[in-house]
Amino acid sequence: MTEVLFILTTIFVAYVIYVVVSEQKSASKSEVHQAKAESPVTTVKQTPPQPAPKTENVAEVIPVAAAAVTSKPVTPTTKPASPAPVVAAPDAGKKGLKDPKTGEVATTYGNYRFTKRWIKEALVAEGLLEKIYKNDELNADTEARIKGAILKLEENAKYRA
Repeated sequence: MTEVLFILTTIFVAYVIYVVVSEQKSASKSEVHQAKAESPVTTVKQTPPQPAPKTENVAEVIPVAAAAVTSKPVTPTTKPASPAPVVAAPDAGKKGLKDPKTGEVATTYGNYRFTKRWIKEALVAEGLLEKIYKNDELNADTEARIKGAILKLEENAKYRA
């Protein structure tokens, strides 16, 4: 009985493969014929527009007295300002956590599942989390606590990049 069932299953699978392959061949032939049916593109020559005839308007130039144009040079009454002292401001665009042990800087830690191990350990060591959570222990409440803890860890000078 199992041999008959095996033979019927094999014949059915062969038939399904045959139908799928024949449909693919017929579909590819119809696409080729459609591609050849395109009409050729014709070009039309356009004549450039003719420029408007120029009319000459002559304007009289009135000479200006040279004495009226010249004036006294302006003398500065104040001394130039000294350059402001340069203040080393931290980069606002530079975001990341720095591992104080190795000096490694991690910039992608938005998803706790893919956060580096040392960041998870730092959250626990600083007392921001109770433990390192496993992926199956994460839920919306836990995720919210983790995000708050990561924000506090970013503010900590020890872990700032």
